[in-house]
Amino acid sequence: MKIYKLLTAALLGLTFAGAANAQEVIRMGTEGAYPPFNYINKDGSVGGFDIDIGNALCKQMQVKCVWVTQAWDGIIPALLAHKFDTIVASMSITPEREKAVSFTKPYYSNKLQFVGPKTHPFEPTKAAMKGMTVGAQRATIAAQWLDQHMKGVVNVKLYDTQENAYLDLANGRLQAILADKYVTYNWLKSKDGQAYEFMGKPVYSGDKIGIAVRKGDNALREKLNKALAAIIADGTYKKINDKYFPFSIY
Repeated sequence: MKIYKLLTAALLGLTFAGAANAQEVIRMGTEGAYPPFNYINKDGSVGGFDIDIGNALCKQMQVKCVWVTQAWDGIIPALLAHKFDTIVASMSITPEREKAVSFTKPYYSNKLQFVGPKTHPFEPTKAAMKGMTVGAQRATIAAQWLDQHMKGVVNVKLYDTQENAYLDLANGRLQAILADKYVTYNWLKSKDGQAYEFMGKPVYSGDKIGIAVRKGDNALREKLNKALAAIIADGTYKKINDKYFPFSIY
C-alpha cells in the first residue's frame, strides 16, 4: 500500500511538473505567397516579414508559434473554423473585415500604386488608362479600389496570388498591376521586374495592416498589442524592418 501511494504521488508530481513546463501554443495563419512579407522556403518552411514579426511577438509573449499556410481566398473562413488562432498575412484592416474578425493595432502601413512597363509610362488617370488590362489579387483592397474607381474604364483581371499577377504582367498579358507598394518594391528588384516601374503617385495611402483574431478573442488580441509595443520599444521591430527595407514601413 505504501509503495502504491509513493508511486501515485510520484506520477502526479511528474504530471503537474509537465503541465507547468508546457508552453502555450499560438497557431498563426499566413498565405505563403506574398513576398517579401510571407513565402515558402525551399525546405517547406515559411519566411518573410510577417513571419519574423509573428515569431518576435511569440518570443515576447513566451509562447510557441506554429505556422499554418492557407490560400488567401479562404483565410478568414479558416480562422473562424479554428484552423489557426491568428492571421499574420499582411491583411488590411477594413470595415468589411471588421464585421467578421477583430484586429490588433497596425503593425505596418502600406500604399496602393500602379506598376507598368518602363517603355509605356502612364499616369494613373481614367483618361490615360482607358481600355487597359489591369491585374490585381482577388479579395484585396487593390481589387476593391479598381472596382470602385476604374469600373468600365479598364479591363480588370483578378488572380489567386500576387505572384501570378506579376507573372502575367511579365509575360505581356497585362498592361499594368495595382498592388501594395512594398510588395511591388520587392518585385521590381527581381529579374522579371527590372523592365517595370511605379506609375505616378500612390492612389491610396491609408492602408493599415493588422493581425486578425476571432471576435471574442480579446485577451489574445491585447497580448499581441502589448507584445507589439514591446518589440517596437526594444528595437526588435526595427531590426526586422531593416532586414527587408531600407526605410521604415511602420
